[in-house]
Amino acid sequence: MNEEVLRTEHVSKSFGRVAALKDASIHLSKGEVLGLLGDNGAGKSTLLKILTGFHRPSGGKIYFQGAEIELKSVSHARSLGIEPVYQDLALISELNVYRNMFLQREIMSNRYLGILDDRTMRERAIEQLDGMGVNIPNVDVEISKLSGGQRQAIAVARSVFANAKVLLLDEPTAAMGVRESAMILDLIRRLKEKGEVSIVLVAHNYAHIFDVCDRVSLLQNGEITFDRRTRDTSVEELMNLVLHEIRSARTTVVGSS
Repeated sequence: MNEEVLRTEHVSKSFGRVAALKDASIHLSKGEVLGLLGDNGAGKSTLLKILTGFHRPSGGKIYFQGAEIELKSVSHARSLGIEPVYQDLALISELNVYRNMFLQREIMSNRYLGILDDRTMRERAIEQLDGMGVNIPNVDVEISKLSGGQRQAIAVARSVFANAKVLLLDEPTAAMGVRESAMILDLIRRLKEKGEVSIVLVAHNYAHIFDVCDRVSLLQNGEITFDRRTRDTSVEELMNLVLHEIRSARTTVVGSS
């Protein structure tokens, strides 16, 4: 994991007088899975939106594959290989699996007449999903008929299929049961073993972070306050840091009342 893919240095973002992000410095190597922890309002969503090109940072620098970049839009970020997978997944429930896999990248058998090449798209979708170990009934089933875990897996697979170099996963196991969470964690683990895609995993579940992540960063009040390899830290250490933050916040509230 020596080849650095993504780095931010002292990135900040303000909305008027509100500082949503104060000092976020992260780094991600090729094939690495970085766990990003933080309480609600800590700045995780803001940081992801900056990395996807949705927000422009107020300060700081972003480097991609060793070069400083200025992400101008979501399309620009995707053209570089930075692919987000949000909780809403951006899948169309009424379409089947293989059509969703090729959303906005449809293969045409006759572009002039607007005729889709369903056979080719279906074959390639099967090949990609089988190669990633994604288990679904078949690629002809509508997305609405799949479980939450299966839909999340399709969204991740679609991003990988689009030649993603960096996947930004926004709480992919939120509101899922143990079995479905295990399905997504297994998929992340398989991607890590291949070493072709780097992943930023936003999560609240400490056990999930330590299960699949190589490194963990903690975002508190808009700042990255902790960054360490998971093998060199523990759930207890992270929980103590968070508890200290909560106690400090309570002391501030009591002192101002």
